[in-house]
Amino acid sequence: MYDLLAGMRIVEGSAFVAAPMGGMTLSQLGADVIRFDDIGGALDGKRWPITRDGESLYWASLNKGKRSLAVDVRKPEGRDILQRLITAPGDDAGLFITNLPVRGWNAYENLVKLRQDLIMVSLTGTRDGQAQVDYTVNAAMGFPMVTGPEGHEGPVNNVLPAWDIAAALSISTGLLAAERRRLRTGAGSWLRLSLFDVALAATAALGYVAESAVTGDVRERYGNHIFGTFGREFRCADGRYVMVCMFTGRHVTALGELIGADKVAAIEAAEGVNLMDEADRYKARHALSAALEGWVGSRPFAEVAEGLDKSGSLWGPYKSFADMTADAATHPMFSMVEQPGIGAFPMPGSPFDVEALKRMEPRPAPRLGQHTDEILSGVLGMADGEIAKLHDTKVVAGPQ
Repeated sequence: MYDLLAGMRIVEGSAFVAAPMGGMTLSQLGADVIRFDDIGGALDGKRWPITRDGESLYWASLNKGKRSLAVDVRKPEGRDILQRLITAPGDDAGLFITNLPVRGWNAYENLVKLRQDLIMVSLTGTRDGQAQVDYTVNAAMGFPMVTGPEGHEGPVNNVLPAWDIAAALSISTGLLAAERRRLRTGAGSWLRLSLFDVALAATAALGYVAESAVTGDVRERYGNHIFGTFGREFRCADGRYVMVCMFTGRHVTALGELIGADKVAAIEAAEGVNLMDEADRYKARHALSAALEGWVGSRPFAEVAEGLDKSGSLWGPYKSFADMTADAATHPMFSMVEQPGIGAFPMPGSPFDVEALKRMEPRPAPRLGQHTDEILSGVLGMADGEIAKLHDTKVVAGPQ
C-alpha cells in the first residue's frame, strides 16, 4: 500500500464484492476507510471461502487495511452515529460509498442536510434500483451464450465476477473524481452507479454492441479460440497446458522458428491467407492449431516453455490457484501478514508501482468491530462513559 491518500477518511457501507473492493482499493492507496457493519456481521462476516474453523477468508481478503465499526442500524442511536460519522467535518472527510439500500437515514437528501459538500457514491443493481448481482447481470450481457465449446447448447456461466471488479474500480475512480471537483469548486456530489450499467458500458466498449447493431452478426461459440485473432490452449506431452497467442506479425515469425518457415508458408498456401494479417490468422485458426498441437504435444512442458521463450512467442502457462499461491510467496506485491483469527498468509498491497514512493506493507483486515471505540472516540469525540452506555444498550459492539 501507499500513503498517496493519507488523511482522506471514507465511510463504507457495503456487502458482497464491488463496494468492499472499491473501499479496499482506496485503503491501499492510503485512505482511512471505515467500514460499518451490523453487530454480528450481517452478510459478509462468514462468507465463503472459509477456514476449517469457520473464519471468512473472503472478509479477510476484501477488507485489508480498513477500520471496522459494529453498530445496530435498526436503532435510532445507531443511525445517528452513522450519520454523524459520514458527515463529520474536515476537508478530507464527508466521503461515503455504499451498495446498501439507500433510503431513510442514509438517503443523500437527508445526509446532505448535515453536510452540504458531501460526496456519496452509491451502487445499485439496475439504475431503477432493482436488485442484481454479478451473475444475473452477466446473464443479460450475452457472454454466457458465447462461452463454452463449439456446439454447446445453453448458457455457460463465468466464475469470475468481472462486473463487480469493474464496478469496484468505477466506485474508487468516481469518488476521487468528485473529491477533485470539490477541491476546485467546494461542491459535493452524489454519484449513482448501477452494476448493470457498468457491465453494459464495458460490453459496448469492447465492440459487442456495435457488432450487433452495425453488422447484424450473431456471435457464435468458438470454444477456447480468441475471436478475431489467434489464440488457444495446447497440451504438452506431460499433461501440462500452455496458452499461445499470435497478435502480431512477430508472433507469426516466432511460429516459423518453432515449426519451420516452410510449414507456415504451406498453411498460407493451403488456406489462401496471409498470416501477417490478424483476420487471416483467425480464418486459418484450425490449421494453425493443428500445426502447434503437433509441436507442443510431442514435448514436455519444460522444453515447450524454453522453445516458446527462445522464439519470442506470446504465451503463458496454465496454473491452478495453488500454483498461483506459490508464486505469490515471492512476488514483490505480496507480504506475509498475520490475520487475526486466521494466521499468516500472503496478502497483496496496491498493484501500483509508484516512482519515488516505497511500497508499505499491507495491513490485515480488521476483526468485526475492532475499531468501534477508537472511531467513536477519535472521530466523533465521544467520552468513555457515553461509549460504555452505547455498549450496554447494544447500539454498538467491539471485536468478536
